[in-house]
Amino acid sequence: MADSLSLPIASIAANYDHSSLLSRNSAFSSRLLPSKCFSSGKNKLNLSSLGQYSFHSLHHRVSTIRALDSDVPHPLHKGSVDFKSKRSYEQWDSLTSTFSGAANIPFLLLQLPQIILNARNLLAGNKTALLAVPWLGMLTGLLGNLSLLSYFAKKKEKEAAVVQTLGVLSTYVVISQLTMAEAMPLPHFVATSVVVGSGLILNLLNYYNILNRRIWQIWEDFITVGGLSVLPQIMWSTFVPYIPNSILPGAIAFILAVAAVTMAHTGKLSEKGVKFVGAISGWTATLLFMWMPVSQMWTNFLNPDNIKGLSAISMLLAMTGNGLMIPRALFIRDFMWFTGSTWGTVSYGYANIVCLYM
Repeated sequence: MADSLSLPIASIAANYDHSSLLSRNSAFSSRLLPSKCFSSGKNKLNLSSLGQYSFHSLHHRVSTIRALDSDVPHPLHKGSVDFKSKRSYEQWDSLTSTFSGAANIPFLLLQLPQIILNARNLLAGNKTALLAVPWLGMLTGLLGNLSLLSYFAKKKEKEAAVVQTLGVLSTYVVISQLTMAEAMPLPHFVATSVVVGSGLILNLLNYYNILNRRIWQIWEDFITVGGLSVLPQIMWSTFVPYIPNSILPGAIAFILAVAAVTMAHTGKLSEKGVKFVGAISGWTATLLFMWMPVSQMWTNFLNPDNIKGLSAISMLLAMTGNGLMIPRALFIRDFMWFTGSTWGTVSYGYANIVCLYM
């Protein structure tokens, strides 16, 4: 972290105020620097004092990241971990990145059996077999993957972004197969294709900082409204027919989401309110994935005989993939990522395996 401070500091004039400096280093805030680094009463940086502010002392001043701050780019989060040396920090950075990247293997294998089975049924002309795969559920997962891809691309978490990209592509292949089998309406597939293509291109451009900020904001607003509209509708639909079948939860959530985004852009929300709206897309995507095991366990409870149709290997792969990402989430103090990965490991993986065993 000290290295990331030293380069910009060396290239500025000494009479810049600290707020302008820190805005250039957007990953940091003035609370990270001790008062002795500023000239008394002038809020000016004292470079000689700052030069003595070592990596060892800097990391002790960064507090645990709060839930609403999970959206902040990752350098600030990395500095929140207590390390005694820069070398130790770099070793843990590399190790946790390797674990996160290794999660690609189980998550890729997770969809591969379904893709192969669908291909065999299509080649055999057995289109009705693909009706067993719910296209709406696959579409929900795809939206979740796209939202989390945007979240991790903005944080420059390459390994996690690749995991979500593979999730988008593998799910899109399944949806394409369902469309070929006429299990998914063609207009819905065309709309999905436009969203997927646009999302992948925009996230790639944003990752390399070559995307117009206004265009990225429009995309974030889209996934915020979409995610917040889908989440309550999916949760409500899980308990049908024990509750009335209705689109009211999704419709109400859509209106609230549009209102929240509009108020955020027109300056009618407080700073915390704007931050809350900005964090909605990532959290709704996480909650969508967290709801999947709840829905599965509810189905197991209502229809125990259907448990025979579940694959223990798929559950084990999901548990492994989520588990491999927990160290990275802890390392960068990302509460949202940690919550989703831990829940996926315990509930989607282990809890459903226990159901199979019982």
